[in-house]
Amino acid sequence: MRDMTLRQVEVVRAVMMTGTINGAATLLGVSAPGVSRLVKHTEESLGLRLFERKGGLFVPSVEAGPIFEQIGRVYHNVENLTYAIASLQRGEDAQLAFASAPSIAQFIAARAIRRLRRRWPDLYIDLNILKIEETLDYLLLERGEFVMMSYPVENPAIESEPVATGRLVAVVPEDHPLAACETVSVHELTREPLIGVDPTDPYGAILLAPFEAAGLNPRQSMRGRFAQTVVSLVRHGLGVALIDEFSVAEVYMPGLVRIALEEDSSITAYACRKKGRVLSGFAEQAIADLRAELTGAVSRRDWAGPKN
Repeated sequence: MRDMTLRQVEVVRAVMMTGTINGAATLLGVSAPGVSRLVKHTEESLGLRLFERKGGLFVPSVEAGPIFEQIGRVYHNVENLTYAIASLQRGEDAQLAFASAPSIAQFIAARAIRRLRRRWPDLYIDLNILKIEETLDYLLLERGEFVMMSYPVENPAIESEPVATGRLVAVVPEDHPLAACETVSVHELTREPLIGVDPTDPYGAILLAPFEAAGLNPRQSMRGRFAQTVVSLVRHGLGVALIDEFSVAEVYMPGLVRIALEEDSSITAYACRKKGRVLSGFAEQAIADLRAELTGAVSRRDWAGPKN
């Protein structure tokens, strides 16, 4: 005696539901002779009569009752499986937790999440904004799957994957004399009230690097903890700043002008995770979407030039 294949189960159930070969064929979208042959073959291989022919209808035989009962259970489980797959495809009852440095979270992360929403409209997303000192606990305690940072995390328990590389740009108030320039040098910036980030902070050290490379030791007139704070201080006319282009990736930023830096500079975004941790498909797609948005921001640079 042979086992029934899923195709045989499907055909036998269709005949049971419709009561005719033609009805089963219509339900399954196949030919009636094919259904008839498969039913006959199934009965022969099982050594059982599955249906009685009564008044032109196919009625489940008494002896095959337990089989039809199991077929019903199989289909119920298949329907549950189909529903679970559809729910997963929509992101229903699933969640993605990840974190980001403020500079990437401001615009880039939101754009990447918009991409994720198109793919999984019901996916619950928990986005955290972290300081550097919070990153290790977040990853090692597995509060989220990964963190997007503007620098690699120096810890043997953490893997840092480079995702995209951009550059540093100068930001000045829109009514500032430098606002009409297409490019600006760090030498010019040092002659202005300079707003920065603590150079002992890894992000602050990246912003200071072009000055140091030029042999300059600029005096900061004030400091902000995060890129958004620095940008806000500049917008309100309190000074000028050097910032990563991901932090000012919006095409339209009123009150602010972004100017290309004459000196070579770069900043790399990293996806950091706990070493050895296998990411979910949601997290892998999120990193891919973040890479696309970061790379797109670098390639477009719609703001380039003296006008915003």
